[in-house]
Amino acid sequence: MQKSIVLFDGVCGLCNSSVNYIIDHDHKDAFRFAPIQSEIAKKLLEPHGISNETLNSIILIHKNKVYQKSDAVLIIVRYLKGISKVLVLGYVVPRFLRNILYDFIAKRRYKWFGKYDACRMPTPEMKAKFL
Repeated sequence: MQKSIVLFDGVCGLCNSSVNYIIDHDHKDAFRFAPIQSEIAKKLLEPHGISNETLNSIILIHKNKVYQKSDAVLIIVRYLKGISKVLVLGYVVPRFLRNILYDFIAKRRYKWFGKYDACRMPTPEMKAKFL
């Protein structure tokens, strides 16, 4: 099975916690991760005509398509075990409304969840999950 790639804000506390959650609940080993600020993210996004320098959203590269914001979140939770599967019900909400909520949280994520000076280093156990 081809791995889906999650590109995340490597200096965001919420984003790092979300990556940890995904890793803990990814029982099918479906995901790999890279900070959106990284060179690998830049190379992965170039073929899709997207620059990683202006992004402030989670990006999912899944089956050679790029998904952003709430679309990315909803696809990710489909593959996870646990209570987060309930979020799949978000598909009944129109994208523009989901993304209003997404943008509201994203705009405040550093204030609410903190910001790191640098991307975190994965533990030796998690290293295989990162590109």
